[in-house]
Amino acid sequence: MKREAVDFLVKEEQLSNRKACGLMGISRTTYQYKRKAKDDSALQEALTTLTTRHPAIGYWQCCYRLWNKGYEWNHKRIYRVYTDMKLNSRRRAKKRLPQRVKQPLSVPTAANQVWSIDFMSDSLTDGRRFRLLNILDDFNRESLAMEVDTSLPSPRVIRVLEKLISERGCPANIRCDNGPEFISHKLEEWCSHESRRINLQFIQPGRPMQNAYIERKNGSIRRELLNAYLFNSLSEVRILGEEWRVDYNTETPHKSRGYLSPVNYAELQKSKAALSTPASEKLNQIEAQPVVGKAAQHEKKIYI
Repeated sequence: MKREAVDFLVKEEQLSNRKACGLMGISRTTYQYKRKAKDDSALQEALTTLTTRHPAIGYWQCCYRLWNKGYEWNHKRIYRVYTDMKLNSRRRAKKRLPQRVKQPLSVPTAANQVWSIDFMSDSLTDGRRFRLLNILDDFNRESLAMEVDTSLPSPRVIRVLEKLISERGCPANIRCDNGPEFISHKLEEWCSHESRRINLQFIQPGRPMQNAYIERKNGSIRRELLNAYLFNSLSEVRILGEEWRVDYNTETPHKSRGYLSPVNYAELQKSKAALSTPASEKLNQIEAQPVVGKAAQHEKKIYI
C-alpha cells in the first residue's frame, strides 16, 4: 500500500521520490526494489525425476538424494518447491487389474463344476452397515452359503470356502468379480494349492451379467429378504437369512430347472445318472459280443 501511495504522490502531486518516501515512512531502497522472478525449473525437474523413479520416498529422502548428487539447494528452497508441486500430498496409485478375457456363461452338467460368489451390502436400523457373502452352485442353482458380518476380508472368505469343501468337495472353478477380497494374493494362493487346483474365473469390470446366475439370486435376496424386513442386529440377519436359504434350496421352483427346487433337481439328475449307468454298461456288453465270429461258424456249418 505504501508503494502505491508513493506512486500517487510522485505522479499526481509532483513530489520527489525522497519527499514522497519520507511522507509515507518508507525507505527509498524498499520503494525502488524490484522483485526478481525465481527460476526453479532445474529443481522442479530434479524432483520430478526422483519422485517418478521412486514414488514412495518423502521430502527428506529427496533432500539427501539431491545433496548426495552434488546439488547445493538448501532444505527450505527444496521444501518450497516440493510443496508447490503438491508432492507432499501424493495419493496412492490405484492397483491396475490384469486384462480380463470375456468368458461365456457355461451351463454346468454336474455339481461342483462351477461355483459363483459375490457380495451384497445393507444396513441395520441403527445405521451400521453389514455385508453378505453369497455362494452358489451353478449346476442346480443351490445356495451353498450366506455369510453375514460387518467385515468379510479374504481370510474369512477362505474359511467359508474350506467349510463348504469339507462338506461337498472341491469345485473345479469359482466365478467372481474383481472385488478386493477376490483379487487378493491370499485367495489366489489358496486356490492354486496342490490339494485344490481351483481355477478363478474373473468377469470383466462393469459386466455383472457375466456372473448372471448369482446376480439373479442376489435380486431374489434383495426383494424377499433385505427389502422386506428391518434388522436390529446381525443375529436377526443370520437367522432370517438361513431360513430364506433353506426355503430357497428346498421349496423355490426354478423355471430353468423345470420348476423344480435346487435340491429336487439335483436328486432328479442323480437318479437319472444311476438309471443310465447300467444300461450303458449293458449296451457295451452287447456291442462287445463276437458277432463276426458267429457268422463264420454259421458259414462253416453250411459247407459241411
